[in-house]
Amino acid sequence: MSEENNQYTFENEQYRRTYWHTCSHVLAQAMKRLHPEVKLAIGPSIDNGFYYDFDTPEPFTEGQLAELEAEMRKICKEKLKLERFELPREEAVKFMEEKGEPYKVELIHDLPEDAVISFYKQGEFTDLCAGPHLDSTGRIKGNAIKLTACNAAYWRGDSNRQTLQRIYGVAFPKKDELDEYLAKIEEAKKRDHRRLGKELGLFMLRDEGPGFPFFLPKGMTLKNTLLDYWRQVHKKYGYVEISTPIMLNRQLWERSGHWDHYKNNMYTTVIDDVDFAVKPMNCPGGMLVYASEPHSYRELPLRVGEIGLVHRHELSGALHGLFRVRCFSQDDAHVFMTREQMQDVIQETVRLFDEVYSTFGLSYTIELSTMPEDHIGTVEEWERNQDILKAAITDMGKEFVINEGDGAFYGPKLDFHLADSLGRTWQCGTIQLDSQLPERFELEYTGEDGQKHRPVMIHRVVLGSIERFIGVITEHFAGAFPAWLAPVQVKVLPVTDRAEEYAKEVAAKLDGQGFRCEVDGRNEKIGKKIREATLEKVPYMLVVGDRDMENGTVSPRHRSGEDLGAMSLDAFAALLGEEVKSKAIK
Repeated sequence: MSEENNQYTFENEQYRRTYWHTCSHVLAQAMKRLHPEVKLAIGPSIDNGFYYDFDTPEPFTEGQLAELEAEMRKICKEKLKLERFELPREEAVKFMEEKGEPYKVELIHDLPEDAVISFYKQGEFTDLCAGPHLDSTGRIKGNAIKLTACNAAYWRGDSNRQTLQRIYGVAFPKKDELDEYLAKIEEAKKRDHRRLGKELGLFMLRDEGPGFPFFLPKGMTLKNTLLDYWRQVHKKYGYVEISTPIMLNRQLWERSGHWDHYKNNMYTTVIDDVDFAVKPMNCPGGMLVYASEPHSYRELPLRVGEIGLVHRHELSGALHGLFRVRCFSQDDAHVFMTREQMQDVIQETVRLFDEVYSTFGLSYTIELSTMPEDHIGTVEEWERNQDILKAAITDMGKEFVINEGDGAFYGPKLDFHLADSLGRTWQCGTIQLDSQLPERFELEYTGEDGQKHRPVMIHRVVLGSIERFIGVITEHFAGAFPAWLAPVQVKVLPVTDRAEEYAKEVAAKLDGQGFRCEVDGRNEKIGKKIREATLEKVPYMLVVGDRDMENGTVSPRHRSGEDLGAMSLDAFAALLGEEVKSKAIK
């Protein structure tokens, strides 16, 4: 599709956001028609729809949301023209005061002195807004609008301010596109890792430790299997593993810059009258390890990994299952190198990422995040490092988009956004190029010329937070983990009490070969055992009865329902072994 033909479709992000922004104004107009006493706050488009914040006496019910939807459809049918106009500051304030909209008055007062103050009018409704908007409410397909939720939200994100009601919605140019979207939402609910985590016995969250997950035995098996894989891959790429203390003194965090740039997210305490911080990341400890002994150019690049337990203070309202926690294991790694090695090391790291993500069937897109306002180092250094990241990725034939001003405070970065089986994206991997912290920690290596030189380094994670990655793959696989990763790989199901001892022998032999196996010896019908093992998403069920005992066979059944027929235990073990070894996704 040409760029011209693409201009007025949802393929065009600007048009999509303009469409959703206009929908937020239609929602506000519907609200004022049905509930004139409600005060308006703000109503932007967001990544997956739109919302509007309202000051209402009570939260809205599902029935009231349905009434608002119906009124929005009426407004779309009215084909109201959207007209933009501007007012001087004093007139704009007076205009909103007369309408009884205190939040709009506050917004106007907070605009810069030279700001253009614009409004959009549609029929009897006018809203303060910079735009842009569609030219008519008739451009919106009324039967393809859905209000999806109503949650509490603080005015301007300040917990000390008024609590508002935030109504979320989504809309599409066609009804079947809305239906497809809503079907995905329903599927996402079924895959919710919080629900599956409880049903599958992986982890739990308790009020005694909000944001601090408890991993249960099956969850620990999953986590440890994932970490074993991480170690195998990193050993292959030449990494060594270290462990650094969970708590270090304030002086170190001041030296790294985290005390000035990250203190609000750090947990602190006092030991022997000295301020300490629980580490929110592993980098400063890694610096101390590098600085603990002299290094030669012959050792570089030096690849050092760490599965470090870190703690970060998150607001309680931001906590969300394993996706946003206050305590997690981060698969940090730092690579120390010469300037001449930078591009090669970045590309080697991307190849490692490719190997890991393809193992889980995850594709990705890349963002290059550039210098933020709050940064250390010169503009020239930042631009040089940004150019190196661009060149490394471009040379590999990979595409990226620019994410302006979102780099780490010490350097630009490449962020890897993974796409799961529902098409949702998750930012997990990152490669951060840093020439600042080696300077602050006075890191050195002896060059080929016999002189001391400053190394450059990258900070990188491939999985990111291990806990969050477990949440991502739980939803990606809908809890049906590949056999190599599944907490229980095989469940042996005796058909009768007579077969129970044989079932235990089968399980013991599989266990001796390194497979994770359980026996369901309950006095239940085999159909029920199969159904429950399927709900537990165990990859393979081995049904064993009298004939299997006589012949020394097993009858494997895959969780998909496929019956593999009777075979020897050795044949099944070979089949499962190959599936585990190849890390097949099935």
